[in-house]
Amino acid sequence: MKLGRLNHIGVATPSIEDSLALYCDLMGAELAHTPFDLPAQGVKVCFVDTPNTQIELIEPLGEDSPIHGFLAKNPAGGQHHVCYEVPDIHEAKAWFEEKGARVLGEPRIGAHGTLIFFVHPRDMGGVLTEIMESPRDDLH
Repeated sequence: MKLGRLNHIGVATPSIEDSLALYCDLMGAELAHTPFDLPAQGVKVCFVDTPNTQIELIEPLGEDSPIHGFLAKNPAGGQHHVCYEVPDIHEAKAWFEEKGARVLGEPRIGAHGTLIFFVHPRDMGGVLTEIMESPRDDLH
């Protein structure tokens, strides 16, 4: 298994609207598309483009959202995860498990419409890591 490019950095936020002001108005990033809900994951997401990657802004949809717990500990928000691409999600999952890393759940459809899974931060140097199958149509 070979790790691919950094696809995005996930940033938890109590308000996507406020975060867009920071990333787009203050820092000059470009809005990739309007925010949208991912009810299966309990979040609203929005991507902004930077010259070499994307920032995924993540807002909880309710108290059951995993992001709600993150924001309870970090009320202002902050970096939540990093996401790397792989060519084959099932091969990557098997590789991480073979190495003893804790994969958090089965592969599921993520915000880019491709399969993803997360690896526990305790097995990734303290960083929650998303592994994402590379989009076939190069929609990053």
